[in-house]
Amino acid sequence: MSTGELQGLTVAFIGSGTMAGAIMHALLGAGEVESEQIIASDPLVERGEELQAQYGVRVTTDNVAAVEQADVVVLSVKPQVLPVVLAELHGRIPPGALVFSIVAGMPLSTIQTGLGHAAIVRVMPNTPAQIREGMSVWTALPAVTERHRAQAQAILQTMGLEMYVNHEDALDMATAVSGTGPTYVFLLMEALVDAAVHLGFSRREARLLVIQTVLGSVRFAQQSDLHLAQLRNMVTSPGGTSAEAIYQLEKGGMRTVLSKAIWAAYRKSRLLGERAEQEAPLQVGNEEGA
Repeated sequence: MSTGELQGLTVAFIGSGTMAGAIMHALLGAGEVESEQIIASDPLVERGEELQAQYGVRVTTDNVAAVEQADVVVLSVKPQVLPVVLAELHGRIPPGALVFSIVAGMPLSTIQTGLGHAAIVRVMPNTPAQIREGMSVWTALPAVTERHRAQAQAILQTMGLEMYVNHEDALDMATAVSGTGPTYVFLLMEALVDAAVHLGFSRREARLLVIQTVLGSVRFAQQSDLHLAQLRNMVTSPGGTSAEAIYQLEKGGMRTVLSKAIWAAYRKSRLLGERAEQEAPLQVGNEEGA
């Protein structure tokens, strides 16, 4: 159901890849905007044509033209492309517009300096947003008004659940946990399917068994007030099959490996931000001096 916070506003997407398309799909599906309110900018003409055919949105390959009349600017480019985009858009964002960044690892300070604009929110979404079951963690610069916050929430709530945090470092932590999280889940599911096939199930049967087991377990946990360890203990009888399986998982260091993977993802997110801070001023300076 529409909240009305985006009624009549123009939303410009700078970069129109998979996640940008997911946000467009969510916004249109929830009735928050009409297709003519969205401008999708992408260097690939074919991608623009695809989005135009799918959603009826306006498309362009000109980032500056996309933002000039925008009320909300969604930065959804790859991290390595961001310095060039910041240089291109420096001083071109309308003063009253909200900038909504989903660029992984890119600090608010880098975007603020690069754009010459202060009303910015930074968001870490994840891929289940494509079916409006996502988890988004976000924060904002002090210049973001209550009206801007309401606009940001209107976007995020079409994508699933949202959580506001006061410290930007939590965005890098969220990148490693919820942003990258679907990767861990899919890998676990893939391994379970392979194991089931090894036992003798067909791949179709194994896939059904695993997906429903994971889905049911998640919904059970979601509806329960019990600690996850208590839920696990409920299905772990002494000397039983679960106990034997858990023994092997713990013996193999599953918790340690997961912890190391999440820490590595967190460090990578921080590294992306550090590189952006080093590169963005140079790119902006070159652009202005050109």
